[in-house]
Amino acid sequence: MSSEAKERMKGNSCPICGKETFYQQGTEKNPFFPFCSERCRWVDLSHWLDGAYRIPGEETLPARENADSEKPDAEEQ
Repeated sequence: MSSEAKERMKGNSCPICGKETFYQQGTEKNPFFPFCSERCRWVDLSHWLDGAYRIPGEETLPARENADSEKPDAEEQ
C-alpha cells in the first residue's frame, strides 16, 4: 500500500463534533469529509453565514465611486 493510500485512510476528527471520520475507509468514501455527517457540514456552513468564523483585521468601509456621477445634472431635470 502506498503512503498516499495510507494517508487517505488515516482517521481525522470532525471539526464540529470531534467524532472520528475518514476520507476513505476501504472502498467506501465519505461524501461529507472532513465532517462526519451531513448535519455537521450544515452546522459548519451556518457558522460561516452567522459570522462566527471571522478573519481578524480592521473594518473598513467601501470607497464610494465618483460621488458626482450619482447626482442628477440640473439640465436633465
